[in-house]
Amino acid sequence: MKIEDKGRRIVISGTYSTGKTTTTTALSIATGIPMVNSLSAREILTDLYPGRRFQDMTADELMALGLKRFEERIKAEERLLSKNSSFISDGSVLNEWIYGTVRMKVGINPGSTLPHRIAKNILGITSKPFMKKYLQSYGVVVNEHAKKWYTDVIHLPIEFPMSPDGHRPVSEKYRKLSDQEILRSFNNIKLTPYIVKGSIEKRLKTIIDHFSLSQVIPVDEAIELAKEKIINNREMVSQHIIDQYHEPTLKEKIKIMTKY
Repeated sequence: MKIEDKGRRIVISGTYSTGKTTTTTALSIATGIPMVNSLSAREILTDLYPGRRFQDMTADELMALGLKRFEERIKAEERLLSKNSSFISDGSVLNEWIYGTVRMKVGINPGSTLPHRIAKNILGITSKPFMKKYLQSYGVVVNEHAKKWYTDVIHLPIEFPMSPDGHRPVSEKYRKLSDQEILRSFNNIKLTPYIVKGSIEKRLKTIIDHFSLSQVIPVDEAIELAKEKIINNREMVSQHIIDQYHEPTLKEKIKIMTKY
């Protein structure tokens, strides 16, 4: 790692299915800058609510998931800062907050069926004022953290269709709105995102050149290593989810739909 790379805390920003994880992992491997290694939302879900799908979660469960994800990110960032003072992060503390604010606009379970969404919208009428206040308070905390901790933001816009892996419980409307809000939020705290488009290989070369980062492994090799690492991890998490999941009974489906 070059001297100028030290103290650099880079966020790879973007919404669902923009290639954040592959880009972040490959960039970390290619440059030797450590990647923030925290539990993913899917991994947290299997611990907090075994057998539950994202699209069936209630408001209090989603809040708990967001808080746990925030805790995991902070701990992972602190571990790296104490050792190295540099890192590359897959997303940021702003992600879960923004995902929450967008749910208030498009529905708490945007990836669920139409009857489910209608029921949740009706049930949420009395709860939404509190939820909005909670998210405002949460936003103050995460924005302050992002402003103080991150030095560079690289944003990956929506260029590809959403991955059909069954683990992205969102709609295209949700995805587009969250993409816009992520950009707006970073601009609001004076961290102007550097927007990078194209293939993973093109992205990595553009980022490395733009920020004059050191390179310890060729880009094509780093991408292959990153893909292998991600596939192995996702297969493990996916299998864990499959093992835990059971199709809800009619009674359980009614309970899920009638609780905000």
